Amino acid sequence: MWTVDGGQKSGSGTLVRTGVALAALLGEPLHIYNIRAKRDNPGLRPQHLKAVEAAAALVKADLEGAEVGSREIFFRPKHAALGGNFFWDIGTAGSTTMLALTLLPVAAFAQKPSTFCIRGGLFQDFAPSAFHTQHVLLPALRTMGLEAELRILRPGYVPKGAGEIELSVRPLSSPLRAFQREELQKPLRFWGIALDSHLRERRVAERMARRCQEALERRGIRAEFRIEHDESAVQPGAALALFAEDQREARLGADQAGAPGRPAEAIGEYVAQCLWEDLEAGATVDRHLADQLILYAALARGESVYLVPKVTDHVEANLWLVESLLGARWRIEGRTLRLQGIGYEPR
Repeated sequence: MWTVDGGQKSGSGTLVRTGVALAALLGEPLHIYNIRAKRDNPGLRPQHLKAVEAAAALVKADLEGAEVGSREIFFRPKHAALGGNFFWDIGTAGSTTMLALTLLPVAAFAQKPSTFCIRGGLFQDFAPSAFHTQHVLLPALRTMGLEAELRILRPGYVPKGAGEIELSVRPLSSPLRAFQREELQKPLRFWGIALDSHLRERRVAERMARRCQEALERRGIRAEFRIEHDESAVQPGAALALFAEDQREARLGADQAGAPGRPAEAIGEYVAQCLWEDLEAGATVDRHLADQLILYAALARGESVYLVPKVTDHVEANLWLVESLLGARWRIEGRTLRLQGIGYEPR
C-alpha cells in the first residue's frame, strides 16, 4: 500500500488530489494521513471529499475515512477506469476545476471516452479558474497528446456556487509525450476575458478590462479583451483572465475572481501584475501551470523541460509526490525544471 504523509511540503489538498489520482490510475491502494495538516481548517473539505469520491467511482474503489473533516483516508481501487458519463454536485462553491483535474489523468487512460458534468464554483481564490483550465492547461496537455475539452455551462461564484462545467476526455492510445518549452517565440500576443454576472449596469467587466489594459500599457503592452455579460449564474459575480501567447500558441495566464470589497479596478491591476511578474522572471509557463504539469510530465515518455517563474510550495509538493510514488526523477537548475517521465502505457 502506498502511504503518503499529507503534512509534507505544502501540507495542502494538492497531495490528496494528486495522490488519489495516481492511485486510481495505477490501481494502487493508498493511505493518506495528516490530510491538509498545514491549513487553518485541516482535514477534508467538501471539495476534497467530492474529488476523492469521484475518483473512487471511476475505479470502483473502496473508501475508508471519507467524510468532511477527516484527516486520514484509505483508498483501494478495484477496477481500471472504464470511462463513461458522470455528474457530481460539490454542494458548495468548492472548485469544480479542482475536481475535474483530479479525474483528468484517470480518464486520460480509461478504456473509453469520458464526460464529466460538475456543479460548484468556477471562479474563486486559491483554485485554477475555468478560464485558465480552458485556455492554458488543456492546450498545454494537447501538445503532450491528451485531447480534452472544458465547456462552461454556467458561471458559479463564492458563496453560492451552483455553476457548471463539462469536461470531455478522449483516452490516450500511447504514452504521453514529454513537455518541452525552453523558450517563448516572441513577439507575444496579449488577450483576455472579462466576465460579470448580473452586474452589467455597473459595467464591472468593462472596468476590470480597462484597468488591466491601463496597467499593461504602462509596460508597453496592448491587449484585446472579450467582454462577457452573464445572467445565468445564481448570484452576482465576476472574473478576469489575461493570457500571453507566443508565435507557437504557447500560453501563460493569470486571473482573479471578484469578491466582496474587491473593486473591479483592483482585480485588473492584480491580474496584469501577476502575468507581468511571471514573464519578467523569464518563465515559459505561469505559476499555476508550473505545478499542474508535473503529474503529466511524470507519466510521460522522455524528459520534460520548462522554466518556472518560481519554485512554489505546490511545485515542491507535486515533485516530492511523483518521485515518492512513481520514482520519477527530477532536478531544478535555476528556474529550469527537468523531469524524467516513467512512460506509463495505457492498459
